[in-house]
Amino acid sequence: MNRRTMPMTTSIISIQSQVVHGHVGNSAAVLPMQAHGLNVAAVPTTLLSNPPGFATMRGRVLEPELVGDLLRGVEERGLLETSRYIVSGYLGSRANGEVVAAFIKRARQINPAITYICDPVMGDAHLGVFVADQVVECVCDALVPLADLLTPNQFEVGLIAGRQLSTWDELEAAALQIQAERGARLVVTSCTLADTPEGTLENIVFEDKTSTRLTSPRLPMAPVGTGDLYTGLLTAKLARGATLVEAARQAAATVLQILRQTMAADEHEMQLASVIDTLSPACKEPSR
Repeated sequence: MNRRTMPMTTSIISIQSQVVHGHVGNSAAVLPMQAHGLNVAAVPTTLLSNPPGFATMRGRVLEPELVGDLLRGVEERGLLETSRYIVSGYLGSRANGEVVAAFIKRARQINPAITYICDPVMGDAHLGVFVADQVVECVCDALVPLADLLTPNQFEVGLIAGRQLSTWDELEAAALQIQAERGARLVVTSCTLADTPEGTLENIVFEDKTSTRLTSPRLPMAPVGTGDLYTGLLTAKLARGATLVEAARQAAATVLQILRQTMAADEHEMQLASVIDTLSPACKEPSR
């Protein structure tokens, strides 16, 4: 059989940052996808020695020419025809965002059924905006309108909506407005609203003009990369046939278990190897 026509299991194209030490971007998202038995094409937007927060950080944001060349290679291997999902995360530069947007448009022409999941990595409540203004503009103006599903945190929804969101009414209005204008479903992560129970955080699903609030315990640690891990798990659960609400609930439960095991090991970086042990046998069966 010709390599070009060999059958493949469900495939995911994941376009994110990559680090040597630690777990952010693809270094957090790919393992849980693979642990679900899914083929993943991991395309880096950065190659760094470690996430920010250390005394030093080596490597660089990759040039858009290189990122674009890698994505062309993905096309040439026929992965768009076999893939059901494209995921994008940290971009590193506006130019990389433009390359990704062009790739999404080409992907839709080749495979109209492909689902684009956009994790609009721009900032969080603790650090504020941690990307350049041009990246924020590119994400909001070029990538968000292309997305079938958005997985922003509470702070990033505010950036997309153009206003701060601290109450349920404010968040709901912003999410419904984004749905109406952009047509995307949303899973808003790491929410702490005025009425969120103390000691918890919420992941909130907005789908078909309805909302589902899912509450999880808030642990006394917040390692970098948990959002990337969550989106990777969410995508894997969807690829395995879960509904969006089910996928959001299951992804949160797995993240929580990994964080608890990380705390028990007295480690600062997430202990992702434990993700394999958290998966139920059903996750490892062929996808629907």
